Amino acid sequence: MEQKQGAGSMNLNALLGDWCRAIVTLAVVVVLLVCGYLVWLWNEDTPTDYADVVEHFKYGSTGGERESGFPLWIWKALPQVCAEHLPDKGFASPGAHHEDGKGYAAFGMIYETGHDLPVGASKRSVMGIERTFLNCAACHTSTVRKTEQSGPEIYAGMPANTFNVMAFEKFFFDCSADPNFSGEFIIPEVRRLLQARGEDLGLIDRYVVYPLAVWIMRERLLMLRGRFQFVYAQHEWGPGRVDTFNAAKVLFNFPMGQLPDREMNAPADFPAIWNQQRKKGMQLHWDGNNNMVEERNKSAAFGTGTTPPTIDLGRIRRIEDWLRNANPPSYPFPIDQVRAEEGAPIYKKYCGGCHGASGQAFGAAEGGQKIECLKPGEPDEVLYGPLVGKITPIEAIGTDRRRLDSYTYTLAVNQSALYAGYEWRFCHFRKTFGYANMPLDGLWLRAPYLHNGSVPTLRDLLEPSGKRPRTFYRGYDVYDPGKVGFVSAVAEEGGRKYFRYDTSQPGNGNKGHEGPAYGTQLGPGDKDALIEYLKTF
Repeated sequence: MEQKQGAGSMNLNALLGDWCRAIVTLAVVVVLLVCGYLVWLWNEDTPTDYADVVEHFKYGSTGGERESGFPLWIWKALPQVCAEHLPDKGFASPGAHHEDGKGYAAFGMIYETGHDLPVGASKRSVMGIERTFLNCAACHTSTVRKTEQSGPEIYAGMPANTFNVMAFEKFFFDCSADPNFSGEFIIPEVRRLLQARGEDLGLIDRYVVYPLAVWIMRERLLMLRGRFQFVYAQHEWGPGRVDTFNAAKVLFNFPMGQLPDREMNAPADFPAIWNQQRKKGMQLHWDGNNNMVEERNKSAAFGTGTTPPTIDLGRIRRIEDWLRNANPPSYPFPIDQVRAEEGAPIYKKYCGGCHGASGQAFGAAEGGQKIECLKPGEPDEVLYGPLVGKITPIEAIGTDRRRLDSYTYTLAVNQSALYAGYEWRFCHFRKTFGYANMPLDGLWLRAPYLHNGSVPTLRDLLEPSGKRPRTFYRGYDVYDPGKVGFVSAVAEEGGRKYFRYDTSQPGNGNKGHEGPAYGTQLGPGDKDALIEYLKTF
């Protein structure tokens, strides 16, 4: 009897031992799976890619989401949560234009059918959270309408004539300081947007992930708001323009409040970016401060939220490969070929020396010579002259010098430390004393003209500065084929108020590029012929 009891006890103990081992093993497996999932989640880095290269340019990632990205649904919710901070309140009553999560149209961003984000915004899943931030197309894509009634046509690579980046930045800064920037208001709006798609936040997202994300975003935006206070001291830039290098000074911790006034209020137009192969070796960037296309591209990528450790070089290289030989679209309106032929010799006499033989014949098809790093003591004289891709001294060109003065020797020295430790460390930035002679490919899409966008049309540019418009409106995308530029007399359309550009404001001057050498003293007939020829560019 005792033996049977002992045997039963042993069997029970063995059974319990087996169960314990099974439970422990299962627990270990679960812990390992959870740890593996967390490791995978921590290292997840999955961008949304596009097979078509133009779609990739418009919506593909440059890497900015990794460090600077907004959680996608919070980004979509903010125009509704902070509607009071939208330009013109989103064009109409709150909710009218951003009920569907497309409120960034208020800043002149472009929404296409089939895309839930505007052109110039990309997606990447990082650490299990889908994030969004800007890419190159935000500043280098825009629309053109042939008439008020016609639909907009999107042109990739042209300056973003309608995008108001200053209003865009201020919106996030001001929204972060608003009491509405809290989980109490943002999370219900996120849920509303998701529920409209038949989805919703899970419990962990609702009560842990999103409250934490809102708090982190608010703290980071408030920090940036403090650092970018100089923006609030400037006059409005308006759409299509940005004060590029004062923003760069913030990143280098310059004492913005102590900088001389001549360096401030220096907005310049976004440039066109086609035909980069032919522009290799040219001194561009408006003031000619860099002659290496790839380095300028990496510098511009800082504006998309990238840093040296986070930049996605492979996906940026795909954009660069496309831009090397990407051609601008042809002028879409009728051209008087007879008048254009009459204008060709006029162009050659007055424009060809500085801007190239034509809109396509302006540089070596193979991109010119190998670009070496800037050497100490290298003479500046080689940078200047009446040739395309060279620099015209400010005393000769006479245009507004604020953009030129905002880029300083000290900033150039700081930029040479960017990407230190990498083989592509910056080494081509330098201080110059004039403005670059730009190639004119796609000239019809580059309006308004001059580096600061102070002259609305080509026909106006051929007039002495005293006859150029002193005020006009920017951001309207209806084209004026007669004067070659965007219609600039429309103050408002459909509740959207356009930006009134005032040439008397610091940095907005429209003088220069005038006199006998620039064709502003030609007769009306010759000017018309020259304009007709420039339409072929």
